[in-house]
Amino acid sequence: MKKIAAFLTVCLLLFSLSACAGTAQESEGDTQPQTNASAPSDTAQAQSDTSGSSDAIVVYFSWSGNTQAVAQEIQRQTGADIFEITPQTPYTDDYDTLVDLAQQEQREDARPAISGSVDLSGYDTVYLGYPNWWGDMPMILYTFLDTYDLSGKTVAPFVTSGGSGFSNTLDTIAQLEPNASVTDGLALGSSQADDCSSDVADWLSEIGLAS
Repeated sequence: MKKIAAFLTVCLLLFSLSACAGTAQESEGDTQPQTNASAPSDTAQAQSDTSGSSDAIVVYFSWSGNTQAVAQEIQRQTGADIFEITPQTPYTDDYDTLVDLAQQEQREDARPAISGSVDLSGYDTVYLGYPNWWGDMPMILYTFLDTYDLSGKTVAPFVTSGGSGFSNTLDTIAQLEPNASVTDGLALGSSQADDCSSDVADWLSEIGLAS
């Protein structure tokens, strides 16, 4: 009887260890760059229109095209101008390589150089979009926020992710731009990006920026 009890105890212990290991692996995986594991689409080309015909602008960074799809929908519904943040040195098209690079940039607190610039002086509202990489903004967003003073402007953030949402990035934006008014953000899963019109409309209404 004692042997049977001991055997059952060992089995239970092994099962518990296996379950804990599985949970740890799932949690670790969710911290990786939250993009689809595929190269950027050929149609996801840089999108910029800064004609100054609007008092609002959509500023975004996108690797796989998911964040770009949301940015374009926001532009469509608001009539805002649009500016894509693109790195001077393009990121790799290989997802696995990108995962390592994104983590390296975070460790080094890197500030990747941005290709081109935008004059934000005539805009009252900045819709700021990015994917969630390793539970944070891509480091090129830090370059943007270090470069541009958004004081006195309304900043409306939006993010695409594999399930992590904004993580702590809304607080980060508020800390980096203390004199801006940061609204509630729009967080969408990567699979929602291509069909986000109703989500965008609801969000714009909630933050008082619907056209």
